Amino acid sequence: MQSLNIASTGMLAQQTNVEVISNNIANMNTTAFKRHRAQFQDLLYQDLRRVGSNSSDAGTIVPSGIQLGVGVRTAATYRVNEQGSLILTDNQFDLAIRGNGYFQIQLPDGETAYTRDGSFQVSQTGELVTADGYIVQPGITVPSGVVGVTINQSGQVLVKLDGQTAESNVGQIQLAVFQNDAGLEHAGNNLLLETEASGAPSTATPETDGFGALFQGYIESSNVDPVQEITDLITAQRAYELNSKVIETSDQMMATVNQVR
Repeated sequence: MQSLNIASTGMLAQQTNVEVISNNIANMNTTAFKRHRAQFQDLLYQDLRRVGSNSSDAGTIVPSGIQLGVGVRTAATYRVNEQGSLILTDNQFDLAIRGNGYFQIQLPDGETAYTRDGSFQVSQTGELVTADGYIVQPGITVPSGVVGVTINQSGQVLVKLDGQTAESNVGQIQLAVFQNDAGLEHAGNNLLLETEASGAPSTATPETDGFGALFQGYIESSNVDPVQEITDLITAQRAYELNSKVIETSDQMMATVNQVR
C-alpha cells in the first residue's frame, strides 16, 4: 500500500520540523539569534486519470481527473529576520543594530564573516574584537590611556584621552547588507558567510538609507518567541502522531486482506 510510504515521508518531515523548533528553543538566549522555520513541499503525483483528457469519442473532457500524491519533503529552512529586542548592558563596547545590516568580522584565514552579535571587547593591542578574538572590520584600535569611549548611532568611534577635553575620532564602523539575507550560510559562533545565493554585500556607514543605526551599551536579543515555539512543537507532535496512525491503519488493512486470502 502506497499509504505506508506516504505516511513515512510525513513522519520524516515532522521530525525535521521538531529539530528546527528545538534549535530555536535552544538558542532563546543567544545574542541576535534569528529563529528558523521549516518549509515543506508536496511530492510528485500519480495520474490515474489525467485532468483534461478525453473521456469519450465525442470529445468530452475529464473535469478533475484522479491524482494521488506520494508524500511530502522538506524544501528549505529559512531565517525569520525580525528585529530582536535591545537589551541594556552598559558595556561601552557592546553594540546593537536596529534596522538592516551586519557587522563585518575578519576570520583567521582572512575571510570576512558577518554577524548581528555586537558583544565586542578590545584585544591586548586595543583592537575591537569579538568574543573569539576575531577583528571587527574595518579595524579600529582604541589607544591606551582613554577615559571614555563613545560610539554614536552613525558608527563613529570617539575617544576621550586623559587630560583632554575634546574627543578624538579613531575609526568608523561600517555595516553590510545583502540582497538575499536568507542565502547567507551559517558558520556557527553567531557568524554568517557570503554565498552565491546571498549575493555580494553592500557596505556603508550606519544610518545611511537602507542601513540600521547602532546603539552603544546594548545587545540585540534573539527573536525567538517561546509561546509560538511551544505551539509549533505541539502542532508538529500531533502531525507526527497522525502520520504514525496512518501507518498503523494501513497495516491493519493489509492484515485484513491477508486474512481474506
